[in-house]
Amino acid sequence: MNEGTRRGQGRRSGEDAGTGGELPGGAGLPHLDDMPGADGAAMDRAINEIEGFLLWEAEKDRARLRAEAFCAGLPWLTDTQRREVEQHYCRDQRDAAWAYLERIAHRSTTLRTEYEGVYRALRRRLITAVLSGTLAVAALVAVAVAGMAVR
Repeated sequence: MNEGTRRGQGRRSGEDAGTGGELPGGAGLPHLDDMPGADGAAMDRAINEIEGFLLWEAEKDRARLRAEAFCAGLPWLTDTQRREVEQHYCRDQRDAAWAYLERIAHRSTTLRTEYEGVYRALRRRLITAVLSGTLAVAALVAVAVAGMAVR
């Protein structure tokens, strides 16, 4: 999900509300159908990679802003000390964020594997139930036809 979608604007990046989705110079944004050789899975991977990059860059910016705010509360630091504290604070914040993201990614992978297993089991049960029902109906129809043939 991009920032525009998250804010409810629903526009693709590069679209401007004033231009109706066109880039400067009147060129419209390309659509997936217009791109030669583009398949949905490759585009999804590319979009996920870009989104991940942008989210990580935003996290680094947030860490920098938090470091600056932290150092603003320490007016006795020299400029050199302030830079060192900001660098250390940023590094610490990024390391913590990275560890957090790794835990989330691991948990997501675990849940996906678990849910796929549950989905396969439910699908097998459903197929078994449908086939059993079909066979039961077929058997009842055969008995009914055989009963009518005997009369």
